[in-house]
Amino acid sequence: MVLEQEIVSLAEWLPPSLGLFMLVVIVLALLGALLGFLASAVKYGPAQALAQTWGMVARGIGELTQVSPRRVWAMARLAIQEAMRRRVLVVFAVFVVGLLFAGWFLDRASDNPVRLYLSFVLTATTYLVVLLAIFLSTFSLPNDLKNRTIYTVVTKPVRAWEIVLGRILGFSAVGTLLIALMGVFSYVFVVRGLDHRHEVDAGSLTTAADASPREGRTSFQAHHRHEFRLAAEGRGRTDTRMDHWHAVERGADGGTVVGPPEGMLVARVPRGGKLRFLDRSGKPATRGISVGSEWSYRSYVEGGTLAAAIWTFEGLTPEDFPDGLPLEMTIRVFRSYKGDVEQGILGTLVVVHPDPDRGVRSVPVNFTALEFGTDRRWIPRKLKSMAPDGSLRDVDLFDDLVKDGRVEIWVQCAERAQYFGMAQADVYLRAADRPFGWNFAKGYLSIWFQMVVVTCFGVMFSTFLSGAVAMMTTLASIVMGYFAQFVTGVATGQVEGGGPIESTVRLLTQMNVSLEMEKSLGTTLMKAVDAVLLAIMWAVSYVLPDYAKFSTTDFVASGFDISGSLMAQHALITLAYFVVVTAAGYLFFRSREIGA
Repeated sequence: MVLEQEIVSLAEWLPPSLGLFMLVVIVLALLGALLGFLASAVKYGPAQALAQTWGMVARGIGELTQVSPRRVWAMARLAIQEAMRRRVLVVFAVFVVGLLFAGWFLDRASDNPVRLYLSFVLTATTYLVVLLAIFLSTFSLPNDLKNRTIYTVVTKPVRAWEIVLGRILGFSAVGTLLIALMGVFSYVFVVRGLDHRHEVDAGSLTTAADASPREGRTSFQAHHRHEFRLAAEGRGRTDTRMDHWHAVERGADGGTVVGPPEGMLVARVPRGGKLRFLDRSGKPATRGISVGSEWSYRSYVEGGTLAAAIWTFEGLTPEDFPDGLPLEMTIRVFRSYKGDVEQGILGTLVVVHPDPDRGVRSVPVNFTALEFGTDRRWIPRKLKSMAPDGSLRDVDLFDDLVKDGRVEIWVQCAERAQYFGMAQADVYLRAADRPFGWNFAKGYLSIWFQMVVVTCFGVMFSTFLSGAVAMMTTLASIVMGYFAQFVTGVATGQVEGGGPIESTVRLLTQMNVSLEMEKSLGTTLMKAVDAVLLAIMWAVSYVLPDYAKFSTTDFVASGFDISGSLMAQHALITLAYFVVVTAAGYLFFRSREIGA
């Protein structure tokens, strides 16, 4: 997993986000009031339109203060009963059947089966729950209006607020039940699917002078085997395969016992640092060099030169890391010549005192870049450093290399004409591990946030559109939300190709996006219309939720803990959309009711 944008704390995120939210709400409220006034003015004249618009707002505020939780619960219960009559549990049955047969199709022999299994269950749950939320929320109210069953409700002392709220809460309750059931079954599926046991291959054991086994390998299980080594006290561990390892110990009967897999289902808490670069001559640079990759997330340092990527870590204390620093690196390699592809590219890692005047640095540690995985390194408390006279001396990590909680880690590529690609989030300290089960639950909580937002939009659109149109509109809002960054890039000109009309013309004429169109009156008119359409696209994508940011599948599948700050941000965003979209649904429903 890569993290292109750093997750800020809730205290840093809330003030600007709250201000922007209030500004957008005010603009939307004024725009909605203006459109409502204009629509009424065409029918009834300006004076009556003004009275109706003000009356609608005043009545909405008044009815909101009179909302009864008992009536809201009654409406929610009706929505739940309606959903059950539609046999929504069939979706859960489909999910369970999918789990039963998923083991046939998931590649258990892949290099990272954990990521494969977790991505499957989380993605499948998201798709099924979101689709269910769309169908439930968009067809319910239009069907009631079509069948005139809604009149049995509105003729009773039930307010429009309570009808809209009841539908959202009822359908959300059904979705919550399904997500909870899917989460439990998914957890069991992942744990059981990845669990395996190894025996010791007796023919591979090598013995020490006292005839006790010291080295060997395990049996071939789950498409892999491990090598292991036992220490003198009879304990050890295997090497890491498929992103896990096993504890090995000598049993009471003298045999060697291999334990269950460890390190597979984890929730690492990374502590990141600030990244800076040195160019090939050793001078400071804002970024590394570009090797022509279209994805600008990583930049590269040239091998065999003074170029380096330097991470500065802060807030380190001996209490937090008493035995040393657990370092993890995700390094990408760019080869300017093929060479031996089975042999990795060499690099060096150096721990440096943050004060250059001290000139204290550890002896470089050589390593081979793990190109398609996470390389785990341990920086011990006791290190070797080069003295001014060229001799080696022992130094302590915290006494000699850390200053005021700060230390630098330098990473360089050691081979000429080869390159290491790195970004700020690619090197971090593994501060701690959180319980995987809780992290898995937070992943499903993120799916719940998406389900609630989709339900809100579905109910809102269903208050003034037919079922099929409301479904398509809700689906379109989800697609726009998932590709919000791309739409924003098109609207702002960051993505080449022009607006909708210009892109269509280029597609039909097979014109390259980098070529300028011929100047003419038609081109001018086309760009003018595109400018209006792009402004509308930008506004719509800005208002709609960015569903891609709601997804935490990569966090769970890659073994990273979902921070509480990120979950709090998602919860507040969901609450904001719930409030605004519910209010919009009330206004639309009240207007439609008057029209009826």
